[in-house]
Amino acid sequence: MAISAAQVKELRQRTGAGMMECKKALQEANGDMDKAIEILRKKGIAKAAKKADRVASEGTIAVEVSPDYKCATIVEVNSETDFVAQNENFKNLVEKIKGHISTAGVESVEELYKTTIDNVVFEDYMKAEIAKIGENIVVRRFDKICVEGPGVVNGYVHMGGKIGVVVAASCDKEEVCAAIKDLLKDIAMHIAAMNPKYLDEASIPAEVIEKEKEIAQAQLEKEGKPANIIEKIIPGKIKKFVEENTLLGQKFVKEDKKSVKQVLDEAAKAAGGSAKIIAFVRYELGEGIEKKEEDFAAEVAAQMK
Repeated sequence: MAISAAQVKELRQRTGAGMMECKKALQEANGDMDKAIEILRKKGIAKAAKKADRVASEGTIAVEVSPDYKCATIVEVNSETDFVAQNENFKNLVEKIKGHISTAGVESVEELYKTTIDNVVFEDYMKAEIAKIGENIVVRRFDKICVEGPGVVNGYVHMGGKIGVVVAASCDKEEVCAAIKDLLKDIAMHIAAMNPKYLDEASIPAEVIEKEKEIAQAQLEKEGKPANIIEKIIPGKIKKFVEENTLLGQKFVKEDKKSVKQVLDEAAKAAGGSAKIIAFVRYELGEGIEKKEEDFAAEVAAQMK
């Protein structure tokens, strides 16, 4: 019997099992949804799936920097509760996931779940961990930054995994990279604290600048400023916007009389060369996830039935 993609999707939503497992179960059940669910339950595949519809919005962000400071990996692994996020089993799992991602050569979570870890498909490995730990656990996202030639990366994790940052710089020679390695970690700390939206002025989309000009003009017109004065004020307001919203323009948290760019330039020059930041990634735990409000007592009562 031909099984449609819609049927597979529905079974996945109802059980949380993998796509191929759902397809096989539906084929075995001749398209009978309830029977397919029963098949998956008998195989134990749906055991962890009962937890799959729960919102995983706690957890941790972890960072791994390679020993040569040429690659950095950042990953967000979510759990349902902060209590489990502090559990040693969960922490060990995150370390395992982080190390696997750093060497697996994958570019998406979908690819990650199809890889093999400890001779097991990663998706099945995670199901076993969910069953062991007792909560829904999700690898939500990850990023890797690597540099080629003279370059250096570093990272920083804040508040025990609530915020994580990786940052990369290119240098004119390796000696400069070695000299700014620790400063790069301080810059990652700055990114965690100040949350710059862009790397530099060139990274800001033209439409964002235009929108800021419109806002500034409307504000100045409301204040009654004449058109010729407004024209002179707006460039200053845009300059301030760029300084406040770009990493290189922001005042460095550890030396607030200088911008991040100035601090980096000075450190590189002292090492006999030059350097520039080329990329950064900042994760904040649970950002964008809609947390599910639940009555804990009611949930426990429901599970006792």
